[in-house]
Amino acid sequence: MQIWYVRTSVPNEGQVHRPSGHPIVEMGLAKLYKVTGEQKYLDQARYFVDEAGRCTDGHKPNAYSQDHKPVLQQDEITGHAVRAGYFYSGVTDVASLEKDTLLFEAAERVWNNMTSKKLYITGGIGSHGDWEGFGPDFDLGNQTAYCETCAAISSVYWNERMFLATGDAKYIDVLERTLYNGVISGVSLSGDRFFYDNPLESNGQHERQPWFGCACCPGNITRFMASIPGYVYATRNEDLYVNLYVKSESTVEVLGKEVKLKQSTKYPWDGNISIDIDTEVKQIIGLHLRIPGWERNEATPGGLYQYVDYQQPKYVIKVNKNIVHPELNNGYAVIRRTWKRGDEVEIEMDMPIRQVRALNLVYADRGKLALERGPIVYCLEKKDQQTDYLFNLYIPQGGEMTATFDPSLLGGVTTITGKAFLRDREKSDYVVDFKAIPYSTWNNRGADQMAVWIPDTKDCAVFSPLNTIASRAIGAYACNDQFDPMFSSDLDKPYAEFRTDKEKGVSVLQYNFKDPEKMSSVEVYWCEFDSCGNPFAHFNAPASWKLFYKVGETWKEVDAKNKYGVLLDHYNKVSFTTVTSTGLRIEATPNKDGKVALLEWKVNE
Repeated sequence: MQIWYVRTSVPNEGQVHRPSGHPIVEMGLAKLYKVTGEQKYLDQARYFVDEAGRCTDGHKPNAYSQDHKPVLQQDEITGHAVRAGYFYSGVTDVASLEKDTLLFEAAERVWNNMTSKKLYITGGIGSHGDWEGFGPDFDLGNQTAYCETCAAISSVYWNERMFLATGDAKYIDVLERTLYNGVISGVSLSGDRFFYDNPLESNGQHERQPWFGCACCPGNITRFMASIPGYVYATRNEDLYVNLYVKSESTVEVLGKEVKLKQSTKYPWDGNISIDIDTEVKQIIGLHLRIPGWERNEATPGGLYQYVDYQQPKYVIKVNKNIVHPELNNGYAVIRRTWKRGDEVEIEMDMPIRQVRALNLVYADRGKLALERGPIVYCLEKKDQQTDYLFNLYIPQGGEMTATFDPSLLGGVTTITGKAFLRDREKSDYVVDFKAIPYSTWNNRGADQMAVWIPDTKDCAVFSPLNTIASRAIGAYACNDQFDPMFSSDLDKPYAEFRTDKEKGVSVLQYNFKDPEKMSSVEVYWCEFDSCGNPFAHFNAPASWKLFYKVGETWKEVDAKNKYGVLLDHYNKVSFTTVTSTGLRIEATPNKDGKVALLEWKVNE
């Protein structure tokens, strides 16, 4: 591959002119340049970066591949999330190596858009599975969240490069959030089952798999885990940055001298860290200790997520047991001095339980709060709760909660416990205990309901589902889950996409029943969604549709008593002469510019 890229894709007369396709080669070429010093590799990386948006040789503009416009004109992260993370990692590499301010500013604009409008609280990126990528700003559905494991890894790559270019802790803050939540959720505690996508909510339909047909995620995460030690420290001239707090022993080169460091800590379960220096260093070295954003009362850069409590976490730093008050620079407490063997630096950080709210623009999280402690995002898994249904729980803001380390649970984790309310259809709401576990550890005890975002008032809690005709249907799972949509573009919950019947030239969605059901009306909620230029999914209401019921082995149209509605943002009800059947079927004629999908389909007796 190296030979092909270098010999045939350079922008010389008569040679190939187009982007690399699936970005990652840019990072590899930049690394080859750093290892070999050969300019051709950096030139080739620069070419692939600049080729985005040129659209020559018959190549069409494509937001899916981040080449819809030249990089210097880009200000929004779009398209395939893994490709995006890899591509902008390469862009940042080239900008840093060539000291190209304009190119770095372009990468920074896109990063700001991602973190302030398209980042999940777990650090996951890419909200839509149809194109494995980004939707519009603030479109962050939870049960439908894609958050591919590989995308989280690509985000770590990009954030590290942004940090290396600037020395700003905000990039490591996002890296750490992604690492402790969005990345390691992709692999089971046993190490042999994997998530391709990492949703923030499940109705029990998600479960890790031993392998995938497209097996990029298992190999990527197992490779990545071995590289984590390389993210702990960084150096620049006489400065030594401590980015991650991990029990470890390391040797780091600073000013040409090997400095031995030993970290002792139980982080992320508590905020106490001890760093022992086992080297005599006569030159002044600036030790940069990252004070995480969560300790500085900043949930995420850009304000997409904010703490709703009034806690003010504090930290104390000691050198050889003496309290010091170093300056805070770009999120780092900086201690400059000569160091000798036996010096000890201690950091004591408050690690309170925090409740987090998303901006109201994130419609999927309205009326809900998430739980954090330190860098760890928590979730509720149904098997830990005193209810048979998870989504009827709500946890009011400001309630008393307790963090407890449980060595016997999930390999040893800190849990959060407290009081929740259960919304009951038959009687008044009542108090129950709840237990939250780290999000990264969910689904290690079998498939079950799970949620990161929990309602804080009864209005957003959902009653446990009723036994209805639709709930007894086999097939079309997504549209009979009894989650009522807020509007037609509400893709927070699963939607049911119609299949194409090529013989009839229509789109079809079907309910099958084990036993004959008596039916006299249906209510359908059409889906409409603009995929932001991505070619894989664009949904809107059909041009027309009809309803059929099964008679033996054939289908017969119902005797409808009113028009088949195609209005958006509410249920379209069709009543018909009562039928008894084991099947119900919608045949829809799609509009020319979209596919047909339903958010919910009710059936009434």
